[in-house]
Amino acid sequence: MQDDRAADDSDAPQWRNFYGRRSGKTIRPSQRTYLAEDLLHLGLRGVSRADNPDRAPLDLAGVFGPDRPVWLEVGFGGGEHMVHMAARYPGIGLIGCEPFINGVAMLLGKVRQAGVSNLAVHPGDVRDLFDVLPAASIAKAFLNYPDPWPKRRHHRRRFVTQDHLLPLHRVMAPGAEFRVATDISDYMRQALLEVPKAGFALVARSGTPWEDWLSTRYEQKALREGRVPDYATFRRV
Repeated sequence: MQDDRAADDSDAPQWRNFYGRRSGKTIRPSQRTYLAEDLLHLGLRGVSRADNPDRAPLDLAGVFGPDRPVWLEVGFGGGEHMVHMAARYPGIGLIGCEPFINGVAMLLGKVRQAGVSNLAVHPGDVRDLFDVLPAASIAKAFLNYPDPWPKRRHHRRRFVTQDHLLPLHRVMAPGAEFRVATDISDYMRQALLEVPKAGFALVARSGTPWEDWLSTRYEQKALREGRVPDYATFRRV
């Protein structure tokens, strides 16, 4: 996903078109409270160019504490998987990236209910986050039911293109795991083609999810509509 940015002197592209929605139906008053209050301490500082014009690498140890593995979820939707993983693995730090503000609000409500504190949120374009993540800093990454962009002319907007995958490879540690879950067969076809080109090896593919998987609302919708989930595990080489 992409949006226009002011030009600067960094190595990042000067212009980024954003595809998709920033917001949807009206946000409930309680969710507005979450956005106003909780992003103050859960929002990841130093990602925007206003906060970090020099694009200096983020201090992840300062965010999560020293010696914590850091995981990344790209497009966390309603946040149920992200909160589940943060609760199940309290010794890790988990960054979630989601530009759809309604999804961010849903996540913050779930965070309050679960009482987890080992996560941080970037409510914007994941490529801006890639610009400032230190190299080899991510120990595991998740791409769960991403926007399928089904029309062929829109396939370049999918996450599983080199514009996204090469920056992901840079920020992931050697041997780090990258999980992809989708119910769109053509999306998995493209992932199996493009992800290895970016420096990842396919280590597993199955119709059965991972042992620590939490089914999301997007997966439940796919099952109701008769689509078959597909799960692939890649490793950064």
